[in-house]
Amino acid sequence: MDTPTLIMGIIALILGIGLIYWISRRKFYRRNAMGAEGFSSFESSVFIRFIESVGKWIAYALVIIGLLGIWASTKGDKHKEDYRRMQKIEQSRK
Repeated sequence: MDTPTLIMGIIALILGIGLIYWISRRKFYRRNAMGAEGFSSFESSVFIRFIESVGKWIAYALVIIGLLGIWASTKGDKHKEDYRRMQKIEQSRK
């Protein structure tokens, strides 16, 4: 297994899922009894929603990068085994 790629993939995946959870939790607790989100002003509403949407896109990118990193670390292991097998075959022929 390609350990650094696997570790980076796991870290990116955990950070992405954690960021999605944190943003969704903040949005949930901002709602009042009527189900509408409460903001102190219009400007804060626009700014917070924009930052949260950018944060969600970053979180989705982290999840995708994490999954690709985990997948790449498992695929790299197969190629290393094939290379070692070919090296042993070449050495036995000499």
